[in-house]
Amino acid sequence: MTLRWRELSLLFWPMALFALGAATLALIRRGDLAQRDFLLAVAFVGLLLALHAWLTWRHRGADQVLLPVAAMLVAVGLTIVARLQPAVATRHFIWLVIGLIAMVVAAEFVRQPSRLRRYKYTWATIGLAITMTTLVFGIDPNGSGARLWLGAAGFYFQPSEIMKVLLVIFFAAYLEEKHELLASAVYRLGPLRLPPLPYLAPLLLMWGITIALLAIQRDMGAALLFYGVFLSLLYVASSRLLYLWGGLIAFVLPAYAGYLWLPYIQGRVETWLNPWADPEGRSYQILQALAALGSGGVAGTGLGFGQPTLIPAAHTDFPLAAIGEELGLVGTLALVMLYLVLIFRGYQIAVWARDGFQQLLATGLTTVLALQALIIMSGSLKLIPLTGITLPFVSYGGSSLLANCIIVGLLLAVSERRTT
Repeated sequence: MTLRWRELSLLFWPMALFALGAATLALIRRGDLAQRDFLLAVAFVGLLLALHAWLTWRHRGADQVLLPVAAMLVAVGLTIVARLQPAVATRHFIWLVIGLIAMVVAAEFVRQPSRLRRYKYTWATIGLAITMTTLVFGIDPNGSGARLWLGAAGFYFQPSEIMKVLLVIFFAAYLEEKHELLASAVYRLGPLRLPPLPYLAPLLLMWGITIALLAIQRDMGAALLFYGVFLSLLYVASSRLLYLWGGLIAFVLPAYAGYLWLPYIQGRVETWLNPWADPEGRSYQILQALAALGSGGVAGTGLGFGQPTLIPAAHTDFPLAAIGEELGLVGTLALVMLYLVLIFRGYQIAVWARDGFQQLLATGLTTVLALQALIIMSGSLKLIPLTGITLPFVSYGGSSLLANCIIVGLLLAVSERRTT
């Protein structure tokens, strides 16, 4: 059996980071280390070693950097959640265990990629169906007004997180099947050469239903994410800039109409443009986040010595601000570098993939992580309006962590079936 020494050596760092973070928080709060702190650290180390053993046994040719980088982000997330909301730290760890199990299942399932390609409409239908259930049974545990979750016994699940994975599978399978037709130019409209429009219909229909559903649910962050992933995959499959520019232009009119007609979008845009108009109300969260980022300086206040808990819902919406305050610019840049490495490895896996479907699948899944991180980081820095999506692997959110673990599992499986 060939051991994956590179992966094993890299996994030491997330193990050490989580153990050090848990010990630091325990000493600051209680002055000593309890058995619970020790058990959580041992459990985290055990999970990573179990994953390494499974990959060595079942997927020896899989990428050896992807899992350690994702584990580093998870270690940061577990530490920050424990710092900001200790009451939900154990629940977050339980979701991690569920997510890692789902990662293993996803990777084993994709040992035969034809299962994904063959049933592309089934995956898309399942994704839309489970998301539509929130229209009837959806609940709002956060009091934000958006009923995006299903839940019971204190555990909540956001179906749109799983839908993003299933729709990427559909887009990748459909575009791989029709990419030559979509890249061709059959119709002329003035100087423009258009592709056979009937072959675009299933894509546009699925995309339109998804965006409309998310708009009804007031989940504009997910809608923006799906739109970006859809455009990127369409461009990669066809190599035609017409789709990219046409999609960007088509985004402007609905976005402006939403600003005019939908009060909650208007409120978010106005808060973004002029947060000082209501500093004690709806702008309070973003102003506290900006203050936290500004007070961190280069090295930060130190883990446990800042005041990021003054930011409402910091563990879900603003973990970046908490990191910026307590770990400073150095910690923030380190986090960004981790995402860049993760995204680079994901796109490298796409380049190495054995066939067109797996190339598009890896591209789409990596783009989900890239756009999601970019959108929430930009919102935290007040570069764009806040959208409400999570920072991958770092924010508290069980369904988000579950979906991201599935993405890593699929990427690991694709990386094993590469051409080089």
